[in-house]
Order: sequence, then C-alpha cells, then structure tokens
Amino acid sequence: MMRNATLALLLATLAAPAAAHVTLEQTEAKLGATYKAVLRVPHGCGDQATHTVRVQIPEGFFNVKPMPKAGWTLETVKGPYAKAYDNHGTQVTEGVQEIIWSGGNLPNEWYDEFTFRGSFAGDLPVDGMFYFPTVQECANGEEAWIDTSGDENADMPAPGVKLIKGDHSH
Repeated sequence: MMRNATLALLLATLAAPAAAHVTLEQTEAKLGATYKAVLRVPHGCGDQATHTVRVQIPEGFFNVKPMPKAGWTLETVKGPYAKAYDNHGTQVTEGVQEIIWSGGNLPNEWYDEFTFRGSFAGDLPVDGMFYFPTVQECANGEEAWIDTSGDENADMPAPGVKLIKGDHSH
C-alpha cells in the first residue's frame, strides 16, 4: 500500500506543471564587453502556445543586434539613449530598446531560444545584476517575466545576468 502511495505521489509530481522561468544561458557578463544573450523560453503560457516574445533592452546595454529566427517575424523598437556610449571610437546616442519576435508557434510542450547581442557599458556597477524584462504573449494571455527586484522567491523574475569586472570597466 505504501509503495502505491509513493508511486502515486511521484506521478502527481511529474504531471504538475513546471515552474520554469525564462532565463539567460550565460549568467555572467563582463562590463565594457560584447555579450551574446541566449534567452531560454522553456514553455508556452499554461496550455497555450507562445506566439510573441518581447524583450526590453534597458539603458546600459547598447549596439544591440537580434538574431532572426526561422518561422518568426523580427522587429525592433529604437529610441534615444539617456547618454552616449562609446562603440569603438564612435559615439552612439540611440539604438534598440525592445526586440519583438512574433508570428511564431512555441507550444507549451516545447522549448526554444531567442538570441541577441550587444555591449555592456563599462560604468555599470560591478557585481550588480542586469535584467532583460521579457513577455511571452499567447492567444488568451501572457507570461510577464518582468520582476527586476532580485528576490529569489519572485513568481515572475526577469532573466538576469551578473555583471563582472571586464577589461574596459571603470
């Protein structure tokens, strides 16, 4: 009888939906250096497929270039930066502030990755966390991974990367 109860509990645990978060493949990045962000999306929204992934690009990450994905439409929203950034001797005053992959189909049972690259400013805080708030849109709702509080118990934490001292950090 005990064995059946243990087996039933194990099966119930495996059948429960995973509380998987959207995360970044590389969890550390050097200040003042280029960073390739691989955003890992582990599921859709409940039992619905994700059709749109939106990533906010906060101040301090510049010269952003997203990677196109087969089967998805790629769009960027550009705007002015709060300050100018040095990109190999050229002052950059505006750039990508949001990346949108849309028109795709990521069923809840599947996993996918969305990639972009850019540079971290050298004057961001060493050992600080840098977050990329991300929203998955589905037919009847969304999963908004936008909590940038750093609380490890947050229900919907934004994907983040720890910033470490680089060759060009101050």
